[in-house]
Amino acid sequence: MALNNLTYARSGVNIKKADKFVKFIGAISKKTNKSGDFKNIGGFGAISKLPKNLKNPHLVTSTDGVGTKIEIANQLKKFDTIGIDLVAMCVNDLIVQGAKPYLFLDYISINKVILKKLKAIIKGIIKGCDLANCKLVGGETAEMPGTYSRDKFDIAGFAIGIVEKNKILGRNIKKNNLILAVPSNGVHSNGYSLIRKIIENKKINLNNDNFLKNELIRPTKIYVDEVIKLIDKNILNGCANITGGGLKDNLERVIPKKLCAEIELNKINILKVFKWIKNSGIKENEMLKTFNCGVGFCLIIDSKNLKKVKKCFSKKFKPYVIGKISTNSKRVKLSGKINW
Repeated sequence: MALNNLTYARSGVNIKKADKFVKFIGAISKKTNKSGDFKNIGGFGAISKLPKNLKNPHLVTSTDGVGTKIEIANQLKKFDTIGIDLVAMCVNDLIVQGAKPYLFLDYISINKVILKKLKAIIKGIIKGCDLANCKLVGGETAEMPGTYSRDKFDIAGFAIGIVEKNKILGRNIKKNNLILAVPSNGVHSNGYSLIRKIIENKKINLNNDNFLKNELIRPTKIYVDEVIKLIDKNILNGCANITGGGLKDNLERVIPKKLCAEIELNKINILKVFKWIKNSGIKENEMLKTFNCGVGFCLIIDSKNLKKVKKCFSKKFKPYVIGKISTNSKRVKLSGKINW
């Protein structure tokens, strides 16, 4: 092709399709009651009012992606839940600080704009924002031929939460507090490179395996509603989002100096999908540092509040005791063995 005949579209970027997608996002976001007071979608920047009745507000920010779970979505050609994962990975970190999620932005990069795929992804993001009680106020979609191969894409999210200074979590953690496990919804969005290697080695066709197909695409649980209830009731001293690094690494991030989270591994209720992963030749130490192993979130509370805390959760995600806070030079101490 002669250089004087080159256009942006012929180089692989379709601005008209991208514009159609932006209009779709604007239309669908208006249908929610959290779309905001300003027309943000399609603008140069998102404008939002600050919440009222806050005496000493602090902003909490988080950004994340969903890792190679995207490859599972591509393999199954199912894109309507990966957006929920994206929101979950960001907002579940905000609530660890005691913050209520307020705003969310997304970034989607793709080799070629395919409206059906992008619409499914954004529907999941809006669903996630609804579950997290926050507003999708903007984002970016980048068509990047040459960077991504055919059908490949990536997504990232950015969330802002707001917390009153006296509501920031972690400062009230003390000796003899209970540590509760809140069940996960499955694998969530960590460890997928290892899982995909197992699938490759075993030559598994996911489309022919209903158990794995359902488990591996299941969206990450968003814990916002339940945790914010605990915060509002002043019955939560601290918490941890159990993502990559597992129980030990994530609890270490919130335990104050001179205190220790003592975890009894035999008390953990293991989900079937993690038994499958373990039985595929993965050692227990690797399981514990890679996956949530059935514990999606941890709560640290006074023992007197145990019944009150449990009432804030549905049966499926009812928290249960797996340890306590003690004094020790180690921030986290794991004892016993998981009942695989």
